[in-house]
Amino acid sequence: MNALDEWGFITSGERPGPKPEIGRSSPTPTAARKHPAPHPAPTEHETYEPQRAARAALTRILEPGDETAGRWLREMGPVALWHALSQDDAPPPLGAAPTKIAGLRLRAARARPVADLAAVAALGGRFLCPGDEEWPGQLDDLGDARPIGLWVRGRANLRIWALRSVAVVGARACTEYGAHLATTLGAGLVDRGWTVVSGAAYGIDGAAHRGALAADGPTVAVLASGVDHPYPRGHTELIDRIAEQGLVVAELPPGDHPTRSRFVQRNRVIAALTRGTVVVEAELRSGSLVTARRALALGRFTMGTPGPVTSGLSAGVHQLLREEATVVTGADEVIELVGSIGDLAPERRGPAFARDLLDPTALRVLEALPARGGADTGHLARESGTPRDLTQGKLFELQSLGFVQRCGERWELVRRVNSTEGSRRGGT
Repeated sequence: MNALDEWGFITSGERPGPKPEIGRSSPTPTAARKHPAPHPAPTEHETYEPQRAARAALTRILEPGDETAGRWLREMGPVALWHALSQDDAPPPLGAAPTKIAGLRLRAARARPVADLAAVAALGGRFLCPGDEEWPGQLDDLGDARPIGLWVRGRANLRIWALRSVAVVGARACTEYGAHLATTLGAGLVDRGWTVVSGAAYGIDGAAHRGALAADGPTVAVLASGVDHPYPRGHTELIDRIAEQGLVVAELPPGDHPTRSRFVQRNRVIAALTRGTVVVEAELRSGSLVTARRALALGRFTMGTPGPVTSGLSAGVHQLLREEATVVTGADEVIELVGSIGDLAPERRGPAFARDLLDPTALRVLEALPARGGADTGHLARESGTPRDLTQGKLFELQSLGFVQRCGERWELVRRVNSTEGSRRGGT
């Protein structure tokens, strides 16, 4: 049996058999392990629909975000493209460079989609394709750079979670201020019913995930490696926790490793998957800014949290804010932007003082009183520009409210301990 037969494709000279079963008879999902077992060999009972198997194979052959390959996929379909890349005697895609096809065919020789699909199923996961009920339709905004498919660990429905999701990204070498802000932002978003999406990296990403997990809320980690290949290694435990409580998502098949370009391409998925991106801290050359600018290009909300102007870790955020991003300082302000009509952040006000409740005339009379000593009614009427009888009435009101006291024919301010309410005209 040649390689194509193993995956349910029909080669020339063969008679069609029964239509392959859609999906597979998967074993009961097991908890994700820190060190997954080697990919199990496919059995005769494990069959997959041809298009799903072809897309799974293509994730091992094509690099994420390759728009040329994405055009081939759109024009030819996954089965025909897989056939063109895996068979030396098959005609290559129209306009394909010979050197590129030669390299892709070398990769195709090691593609084992059935083994990959079985491996993710053993982790309790699955492989999503465009058109699936669980596929997030907003990823289609990427056009030919749309993912071929997504490998997913976790029990939740990715499409439903992504409908109300916000990306929180930032510097790996963040400050304590940045980590605190990302943690509280993550917790605040999930408390309001939103999903936190990030890249599971050190620094801001990890802090945002931990904030969501601590609040028992939904969080999604988008990896630049396979879902069974936690990266960074120091976040293996965190990524496993996310897989248990949330979702771990990747474009690359099980066992594949990250590269610099794959990190960049991973950011486009984070930007497209969510309704908005918040950058907490970022230097001028930061991958987080790539995510934010991709979000801008896709028409998503782009936000940043300000930091000290002397901090290099905030320089990239401040540059972003000078362009088209919006300043946010907490979860309420983020949701005001990305949420529905009526999701307004509470108005921020300074502390309220009793004198703020006075009517303008009473306040004018109160301001006319000297900071030290006292004054008679006539003097206060002239200073406040208020008729004498009205001034007298307002002084009695102020006396009943505890602002002034009467000493014979004169009025003076009531001294309050640790209070500046008796200050005259903003003085201290």
